[in-house]
Amino acid sequence: MSDQTKTPTDLTIRPRDAKFRPAEDHPHWWVGGDLAATAVFNALSATFPHGERFFMDAVRRYAHVATSSLREQVAAFLHQEAVHSREHVAFNQMAERSGYDIEPLIERAKRMIDFARKREPIEQLAGTCALEHFTAILAHELLADPRYLAGAPAEARDLWRWHAMEEIEHKAVAFDVLTAATADWTPLQRWRLRCRAMIMATVLLFRAIGANIADLFRQDGANRPSSWLQLFGFLIVSPGLLRRVMADYFTYYRPGFHPWDHDDRELLAEAERDLGYAPAGQAA
Repeated sequence: MSDQTKTPTDLTIRPRDAKFRPAEDHPHWWVGGDLAATAVFNALSATFPHGERFFMDAVRRYAHVATSSLREQVAAFLHQEAVHSREHVAFNQMAERSGYDIEPLIERAKRMIDFARKREPIEQLAGTCALEHFTAILAHELLADPRYLAGAPAEARDLWRWHAMEEIEHKAVAFDVLTAATADWTPLQRWRLRCRAMIMATVLLFRAIGANIADLFRQDGANRPSSWLQLFGFLIVSPGLLRRVMADYFTYYRPGFHPWDHDDRELLAEAERDLGYAPAGQAA
């Protein structure tokens, strides 16, 4: 397993102080009237404010071991994650205004993060790497296939696409910090830490998101088999969000893995153009 980063040397991680404010009359089932798709995105958003702060703390704790160029990436990562947290607080408030009680979902995320904060600092950083891999592969799929946000109001769609774009942009920062922080470890030790952290992160994330979706279904009076079948269709059949990221998910367990083994800067640049940003994923 190589200890060298595979992050492109011409990559630019650009903080963007984006602000998205959905309309006051935001639809209750805002993803094209789809109960299940709306539940998925709302359930995810409820985890982001506490989750992003956890990521920031885990990476910041080890920034001193990074090279000067990586420290610059860390600074940009921290700025991006702070803005993500802020914007999803606003998005969660929108979901509240549209008729959902999001606070129990946010509290569930806090309990999950509080549990994670009890781990050793290096384990928290490894957990951050695992969850950043989740967000990166989901972000790629979200940008690659417009069906996931079909029928969503433009402001909400742009928020999720902007967030996805920046997750791709900084997808290797935590990973490269972990490599620097464990420079005196053997490749086998580092690989075992990564795999343990991914297994734990997967269990915690799926438990929290599943419980959040169940809460939202109950609030809609729709916690019944037909709703879960609809959810299965969205995640596994068509468009098939989970099915389509499974292969990329398992690459994380490969010795020698690096997030930039999959260079998706072309997709990133396309999203930047669509959202009105001058492409900055690659240096001029």
